[in-house]
Amino acid sequence: MLAAMGVLVAATIWARHSADGPGGRLALDIAVGAAAWLLSPALLWRPVAVAVALTALAALSPAATPPATMAALRLAHHRPFPAAAALAAAGVGAHAVQGLWRPAAGISFGWWLLLIALGYGALTGWGALARARRALLESLRERARRAEAEQGRRVAEARMAERARIAREMHDVLAHRLSLLATYAGALEYRPDAPPEKLAHAAGVVRAGVHQALDELRDVIVLLREDEAEEGRPQPVLGDVPRLVEESRDAGGTVELRDEVVDPGALPAASGRTAYRVVQEALTNARKHAAGRPVRVELRGRPGARLVIEVRNPLPEDPGAAPAAPGSGTGLVGLTERVRLAGGRLDHQAAAGEFRLRAWLPWPA
Repeated sequence: MLAAMGVLVAATIWARHSADGPGGRLALDIAVGAAAWLLSPALLWRPVAVAVALTALAALSPAATPPATMAALRLAHHRPFPAAAALAAAGVGAHAVQGLWRPAAGISFGWWLLLIALGYGALTGWGALARARRALLESLRERARRAEAEQGRRVAEARMAERARIAREMHDVLAHRLSLLATYAGALEYRPDAPPEKLAHAAGVVRAGVHQALDELRDVIVLLREDEAEEGRPQPVLGDVPRLVEESRDAGGTVELRDEVVDPGALPAASGRTAYRVVQEALTNARKHAAGRPVRVELRGRPGARLVIEVRNPLPEDPGAAPAAPGSGTGLVGLTERVRLAGGRLDHQAAAGEFRLRAWLPWPA
């Protein structure tokens, strides 16, 4: 770059003195050109100060014009537009001074100054455009880095959310299954005088329930290990609620089901699975905290409206009695979150001597 600048300075001096003849100011042009050429490398470290100095030299001799215009271009590349525009205006003014006391041959002063102004404007615009492009590229790189970091954060949050979902699923499945086993085991313990066929039936139910609980626990562990899960059993949906109620009745519970759902097969699978878990958790809680008390389950809904689930059971006769099976106390919390994520709402309260759970889920047409 420095060699090219030297060639431009030398060519300017030669062209000017070829046009002016022997009466020109050769010594001044050589001195100014040499000084401008030697100052040019300093643009890398002190662009503003050096650009101002080169602009001042351009007022003395056309030999400084190439370095001065190069300084204007570089300043536009690396400084804000106001600073570059100010230097360009100073450059036009310096060349106006130069043109007044050393007019160019073959062109009027007005046209010559217009060409100088256009040149400085083009260089300033070019430099500003390049600076804006560089800033845009840097901004895009920064946005890409931030997007990558954000994507990593979202992946981590998604993994945590998935693990929380699996934990809720494990609670819903195993709590229901183990509460049934506790009921049958209690029957075996407190009714040893029952007929042998009933004892055998209860023992068979316990054995089958243990196998089912182990199978469901294995599915959850496979998911937690992020292994390639085999095709599992179909997931329960709203249509499986009657079977769920029958399981509770077989365990000795008194459960009344009122099903007024129109076309349950049209309910989206995700909502149907959530509805099943709502009923399952409600029956599990009734067995734990109000064993032996009747439970009423009501289902209402149709496509284009919403699905409403209501479960009621009387409160235990002795509020201070220990539950039939231990619980974590987080089942309803997790269930509320599950329903909320499905776009619905879940409320529960103890009032008028009974525990009431009510949930609704959207049902698009």
